[in-house]
Amino acid sequence: MVRPWCSRHGDRLRISVHVQPNASRTEISGVLESAIKIRLHAPPVDGKANEALVNFIAEQLNVAKRDVSVSHGHSSRQKIIKDRKSTRLNSSHLGISYAV
Repeated sequence: MVRPWCSRHGDRLRISVHVQPNASRTEISGVLESAIKIRLHAPPVDGKANEALVNFIAEQLNVAKRDVSVSHGHSSRQKIIKDRKSTRLNSSHLGISYAV
């Protein structure tokens, strides 16, 4: 299955994300074009949304927070997240289901 929002670059997993800050709760709300859409309860001030995003992705992938980072888009809604510990990714890890 092709996931345009997820790819492997060397030993790192790269995930394209579209973030909606100030949501009523933190959740994955689906796939938009080539990114997954994540609603974050955190506000987009003082890095709080980025921190919440890293915490959420680490929790979903069951890895340590120190192994997840925002590599691009620190002040944008479009972000690239990198994870250096996940050896494989199933769509179920991020709560996304696909129709067959």
